[in-house]
Amino acid sequence: MPRATQILRKSRKVVEDLNLLKVLQSEISHELSSNSFQDDNNGSLGDFVLDWNSSQSQDVVLRRKSESGEEVAVSALLSQKTYDTEGIFPRKLLMKVCVKRPGLSSILQFDCGVSEKGVRRSDFKIRSAYFLQSTTVPGSSIYRGPLFSSLEPQLQDALKEYLVARGIREDLTNFLLLTLHKKEQGQYLDWLQKLESFVAKDERLFSAAAG
Repeated sequence: MPRATQILRKSRKVVEDLNLLKVLQSEISHELSSNSFQDDNNGSLGDFVLDWNSSQSQDVVLRRKSESGEEVAVSALLSQKTYDTEGIFPRKLLMKVCVKRPGLSSILQFDCGVSEKGVRRSDFKIRSAYFLQSTTVPGSSIYRGPLFSSLEPQLQDALKEYLVARGIREDLTNFLLLTLHKKEQGQYLDWLQKLESFVAKDERLFSAAAG
């Protein structure tokens, strides 16, 4: 009787694993056939170069250096929230822009959000702007500047134009939206395939032991 119970439990496990395997294979097929983010002509880097885009990380880093010696670095990743949208991209971006002027030790950093605004359109909003000393890590009690939304609208607009003049334009934000959504889709597909292989291998081992 104990052996019959053991066999029944193993049989139930096989059925559950096979069901999981079928669901995984269906999801993989769906992702492979999906062309949601395949528009390779949407956006451009402009004067920036892609400095970091590891398949193991969620972010990308772009850099540019002007003839004057000014350096601009942009890092971006997808936000965790998803949004109902009529466009292509379901998630917004979190973007940091750092500007370093030659001869100065401080860095001006902007924390921004990027979202889709209709088909092939996007825009960014500045959430905060503050100075960082390049050689120190600021503590939580350090004053970083006023609440950005409390600034006069003219000053908010002028700071946005400051970034636009340094290449943070729609072509770039379009590029980032497409690149990061394609990156996340590829990472999700890779995770699904690894999970499928794991479950299938477990199933083969059980079948071999049972035989």
